[in-house]
Amino acid sequence: MPFVETKDYLHNIDLKPKSIYIVHERLERLLPLHSHSKHQLTYVEGGIAYIHAKGKSYLIPARHYVWIPTGVDHYLRVRSSATVTRNLYFYVENEEDQFYDKLGIYPVNTLLFEMIVFSENYNGYIEKKDVAYHFMAAIKDLLPQLSTKSFPIALPTTTNAKLRPIVLYMAQNFSQPLTLDEISSRFGLGERTLSRLFQSTMSISFLQYLKLIRIVKAIEMILQGDLSTTEIAYLTGYNSVAAFSKAFYQLTNIRPSDFGK
Repeated sequence: MPFVETKDYLHNIDLKPKSIYIVHERLERLLPLHSHSKHQLTYVEGGIAYIHAKGKSYLIPARHYVWIPTGVDHYLRVRSSATVTRNLYFYVENEEDQFYDKLGIYPVNTLLFEMIVFSENYNGYIEKKDVAYHFMAAIKDLLPQLSTKSFPIALPTTTNAKLRPIVLYMAQNFSQPLTLDEISSRFGLGERTLSRLFQSTMSISFLQYLKLIRIVKAIEMILQGDLSTTEIAYLTGYNSVAAFSKAFYQLTNIRPSDFGK
């Protein structure tokens, strides 16, 4: 299986605008912020990844893919060298479906899974004159029909000098009984000031952000497969499995016990 060992391919993506460009990677990496004139489909296999775009950090669980429209500044973060990403860069041509214009995370059904995995037989440019072109083009054409519901977890990010150290602290201490009072005191802010800072900077409340970060961490634990639902509930700061399950369902529309399946 051909795997790219460096990020040098980024400047090659747009060299042939009408082609499909394919890169398979098995690396623990942080790509730089970039964009390109092609659409991007990145499928995550054997772990999780994060895509950072439009001021948010999007979780890409295993058996999901991210669709990144042309021209969107983004960067991908993969935490494990065991994770494989299959990156398909598609030409922009005659697209009437609004699906292609929106960034989204989507689950992969059996048909799409088999087609994406089969793409490991190809690497680099696929042009119209190539036998593989019609097969790869079929993946793109099928996406609007196969991907009707996006994965809802998007964690807001910020470069605000006051708020950034707070959200970093929350990400590192999500299992603790964090409260608005405790955090505001720790960082020398009034409760109302901190509450307004979350809303004005990230358009989310303190409690909503705390719930999001805990569920993101819970998803990571579920996909690692080593812990029970009860263990994950308490490790993510919930006092009961029922409370954890309710919060998880509210954000993902699926029970934590079913998510790993």
